[in-house]
Amino acid sequence: MVTNDNASTDDAADGTADVSPAADADVLETGDPLSVADGLRGKFEWAVILGSIPFWLLVFWYSETQMMDRPRYGTLFLGGVLLLYLLIELPDTLEEKNWLETAMLAVSGVVVTIGTVYLFTSFQDLVYTRAGQAYGYEIALALAISLVMIYLTWRSFGVTFLVVVLGGIGYGFAGPYLSGTLSHGGLTPERTLRILAISGDGFYGFLTQLVAAWIALFLLYAGLLKAYGAFDLILRIAVRSATYIDSGIAQTAVLASAVIGSVNGSQTANAGMTGSFTIPLMKKSGIKPETAGGIEAVASTSGQVLPPVMGAGAFIMASLITGLTYGDVIIAGLIPAAILVVSIFIAVHYVATPQIDDPSMSGLFDEKLSRQDGLLESVKYGVPLVILVYQLGIVQVTVMTAALQTAVSMIALGIVIPLIKAGLEGDDLGGTVVHTFKQTIEGFRQGVIVVAPITIILAAINGVVDILMATGVPTAISLTLMDLSGGVPLIAFFLAMVICILLGLGMPTTASYTVVALLIAPTLINQFLVPDLAAHYFVFYAAILAGLTPPIATCVAVATGIAGGNFWRTCLEAIKISAPLFVLPFAFVYHPAMVSGEFSTAALTAGVIALLGSVAIIHGINYRFPFDRGPTIGLRIVFFAAGIVAMVHPDRIVQLGALALVIVLYGVQMTLGQSNPTEAVTDANRRGQP
Repeated sequence: MVTNDNASTDDAADGTADVSPAADADVLETGDPLSVADGLRGKFEWAVILGSIPFWLLVFWYSETQMMDRPRYGTLFLGGVLLLYLLIELPDTLEEKNWLETAMLAVSGVVVTIGTVYLFTSFQDLVYTRAGQAYGYEIALALAISLVMIYLTWRSFGVTFLVVVLGGIGYGFAGPYLSGTLSHGGLTPERTLRILAISGDGFYGFLTQLVAAWIALFLLYAGLLKAYGAFDLILRIAVRSATYIDSGIAQTAVLASAVIGSVNGSQTANAGMTGSFTIPLMKKSGIKPETAGGIEAVASTSGQVLPPVMGAGAFIMASLITGLTYGDVIIAGLIPAAILVVSIFIAVHYVATPQIDDPSMSGLFDEKLSRQDGLLESVKYGVPLVILVYQLGIVQVTVMTAALQTAVSMIALGIVIPLIKAGLEGDDLGGTVVHTFKQTIEGFRQGVIVVAPITIILAAINGVVDILMATGVPTAISLTLMDLSGGVPLIAFFLAMVICILLGLGMPTTASYTVVALLIAPTLINQFLVPDLAAHYFVFYAAILAGLTPPIATCVAVATGIAGGNFWRTCLEAIKISAPLFVLPFAFVYHPAMVSGEFSTAALTAGVIALLGSVAIIHGINYRFPFDRGPTIGLRIVFFAAGIVAMVHPDRIVQLGALALVIVLYGVQMTLGQSNPTEAVTDANRRGQP
């Protein structure tokens, strides 16, 4: 379980938290946006705040000028992130008087400082002049850096991820002792340490550089959204929607988690962030803890695949696929995202509506947002998003430039809009300036809190991937997958999905996608002739399922901790709501036009059919049929099976036949269900049918 996420959910774990807007100033920004603790913890928090300012200024400077080699900048970036992370962690160990952990964090700080200074100043000599060679003390430094990264990975993400990192490094040594396709010549300890820490690759390689140049600014954007109070506006939109739809309270989680989750890069962290107020809100309205936790877990997961950011995975995909631009990746993701959003919306409506006591959400806000305030708030949060989409999709500037402009515009509007509002309402301009300055600094701090664990796990994964690539493991996996599947595509795709879920392990989106993109996607492309985009979207969607799939299901675990429900029943609720997500990747490989990056007739047709199939699946699983148990079970099975066939069968005639069956059954259901609908539905509710 991810320790950082769990820490953020403690206050709401019992489900009794006050969910009024004023209840959580840190979430909805109705109180002091820069509330710092007293005593020792307060000093460390101030250190993080003061350290975050030059850190983000460095990121801004590089994004604007690029007056440094990206690998060298990546070294400086990782060092800064690690030092800020250590400052965040130290107060906990000191307050707990855990002197061993305190000493390990302190030693880690010394190693990071020495390592960063040495690698930064000697970068040219290490990476280019003496490539492949290192002095004895440099190997010792590499060992120290590697041990620190392993320790911080364990501290940030627990034993499961520690096993992944150690297993990957250990595989580099174990090659000569293995048999079959997984055997290899083995790596020496010296070469392993060079790869990991002092070659410009490993922990400081491609993924770290990508975070430093692209992803960090989007994670800062997520921190700024939180600091400037975006959640408040999202909640108000949800309240407004509740006047038109009975499941408006539950849709709050879907909306908030999808918007915030698409930019923060971690479904698990997002469940802790947005779930801390959406889950108590749903429970207060009468929704069961397991249902509330399942809705939040699925909503946080869905945010990871929503364009234009896609949990920062889109940037990595654009970098890995030769000849494709970021715009191509985003366009390819629109149809699948639409399918997912619609099916989840319907599923949430089905499961939540019968449980909600007060659909109107009355009393949630003391005062209504005026039209003027609503317009200003919409400009404040909407313009940066419009800038992002316009610059990437139409002007087609670099991702780095678009990210910089988005973050800077968010800061500018986060400061200017409150000043305009204060001027129009005659409020104190000086006080408003101070408040917005505090919000901005809090946004910097929140950005560091979000970016630190993601950078750590990506750096660790980068090291493991480079070790695995040096051993030739992608070829071994390809041969093994071919052997197990017997060359049958359906079996191979199923095994590939299982492997993606196992490798995903609930990691941040960028980390899980990178692993499967490098290890699994090449097999689908080379051995089964799946188009590049279809193969990468297959593994991308499959990898994020680890957060919902038991027994790991880290996203569900965090949501369960907040809701106070049963973990396994929450997993069941999440899977019922997200069922089409487990089928959709197969639609990509059997109907690659859907993710071709073009809005052709074939793409739109495949998308519409897959959407209708996903709705059939949701209807079969979650709808409350007003019939006896036998007919209900039969209808569920037929709707579910027909939906799967409609989504993935390669023959268009068979797909249309499945949809025709769904339409006929729906008509029969509606006709028979009207014979005595009130009594039938009441009886179904009494029996507790899902």
